[in-house]
Amino acid sequence: MLGRFGFSPLFSSSFLIRTFATSPSKSSQLRKLITSNDLEFIMEAHSGISAKIVQEAGFKGIWASGLSISASLGVRDSNEASWTQVLDVVEYMNDATSLPILLDGDTGYGNFNNARRLVRKLEQRGVAGVCIEDKLFPKTNSFIAKKQPLADVSEFCGKIKAMKETQTDPDFVVVARVEAFIAGWPLEEALKRAEAYRLAGADAVLIHSKKSTSDDIDAFMKEWNNRHPVVIVPTKYYNIPTDHFRKQGISLIIWANHNVRASIQAMQQTSKQIFQEQSIAKVESQVVSVNEVFRLQDENELAQAEKKYLPDQN
Repeated sequence: MLGRFGFSPLFSSSFLIRTFATSPSKSSQLRKLITSNDLEFIMEAHSGISAKIVQEAGFKGIWASGLSISASLGVRDSNEASWTQVLDVVEYMNDATSLPILLDGDTGYGNFNNARRLVRKLEQRGVAGVCIEDKLFPKTNSFIAKKQPLADVSEFCGKIKAMKETQTDPDFVVVARVEAFIAGWPLEEALKRAEAYRLAGADAVLIHSKKSTSDDIDAFMKEWNNRHPVVIVPTKYYNIPTDHFRKQGISLIIWANHNVRASIQAMQQTSKQIFQEQSIAKVESQVVSVNEVFRLQDENELAQAEKKYLPDQN
C-alpha cells in the first residue's frame, strides 16, 4: 500500500534475535517513521543510559544530538569532538537499545568524501540514519547569535548523492537539514534548497527555525505541499500545539535536547545541595537508587549469564 508520499516503507532483511523470531531492522524502523501517514516523534539521547531511558519512556526512535553529545563530553557544539569520538558514543547508544537512531551528523564532518565514509561507519555499527545540515565545517550551533554561512547548494547536493550511493542498506536514511531560515534567508531560498536536496536523493528534509513562532514552518509547509517528508525541531517554538503540525502534514518531530538539559539541571541542584549541606542525607530521597542504576545497566542479565557459563563454585 502506498503511503502519503507515493511510496511504501521498505524493509531490509530481518535479523535473528535471541528468541529466534524476526524483527525489522533499525533502519527500516526509522524509514517507517519518516514515511508514516501519522505524525511521529523521536527523543534526544546522548549516552547509552539515556538511550535506554528514552526507549523505556515509549518512544519509537532516538535523536543522537550533536549538541547533547558534545555537551556531555564537555566541549562546544563546533565540531570540537571528532566524528570518531561521536561515533564511539553512538555505538554505545545503539548497543543499549533496540530503537533506531538518527544521528545529528552536523555537516557530514567535511566534504562528500568524509560524509560517505561516515555512512559506511554508521552502517557497520547498525545506526539507522544520519541528518546533515547545509552549513560549513566546522559548524556553529544554529541557536548561537552569529553569522551562519551556508554551503553551496550544488556542493551539498553532491554530498547527499555520495552518501546515498555509498549506503549498502537500502533503508538507511539520509535527512537533509535546511538552515536557510537560521541564516536569515527568505522562504524562497529555503524552498529552493529543500527541492534541490530532495532531487539529490535525501529521504526527508528538516526545516529549521529559531523563531519563537511557527511562521517559518507554516510558510514553508504551505508552499511545499507535502511533496516529500518534512522533519522539524520545535526547540524555540515550543508553545505551538503539536496538533498544529499534525494538520500541516509534518512527518517527524524531534525533541532535540531536553534530556541533556534536564540532566544538567538535576546535577547542578544535587551538587550544590551536597556541597552546601556537607551531607547526602536529604538528597538520597531525591535521586534514583543504586539498584535502579544496576537495572538500567542490565546487571541481572550478567548474573544469569554467570550462572550459565561460569563453573559451579559449590
